[in-house]
Amino acid sequence: MSTITRFYDAFARHDWATMGACYHADGHFSDPVFGELTAEQVKAMWRMLLTSGTDLRVTYRVVQEDGDGGTAIWDAYYTFSRTGRRVHNHITAEMRFKDGLIIEHNDTFSFWRWSRQALGSPGLLLGWSPILRNKLRGSALAGLRKAMARS
Repeated sequence: MSTITRFYDAFARHDWATMGACYHADGHFSDPVFGELTAEQVKAMWRMLLTSGTDLRVTYRVVQEDGDGGTAIWDAYYTFSRTGRRVHNHITAEMRFKDGLIIEHNDTFSFWRWSRQALGSPGLLLGWSPILRNKLRGSALAGLRKAMARS
């Protein structure tokens, strides 16, 4: 089974332990909400998101993969807990591998589109703004630090 398939199959099953096992010890992750994370932080992020979210559904398709890396398109459907609003986030994942594990994982998506869904009017009006992005990143990282301290 390919690394990307193993990762997203585990994601769809809410199996954060298997997802974490797909990362190289020196791995890095980035996305528009959390920013840059180390392998330890991204493993904790997946654990936090999958154990706190109750209705997350993930679909994906592998666009390209070889021994060096690959690309997947994935969709997340869930309720954003802070507002109770439904979100459908469409994400492109670019991964590079080392020793068959993820050494670099970059998720990209429209932050403005996501924030409109997750936050409603504030996201619609300010979702393009670095101020809102930085505020949400600070909040997301604070939650991640708390989750890491608990485990």
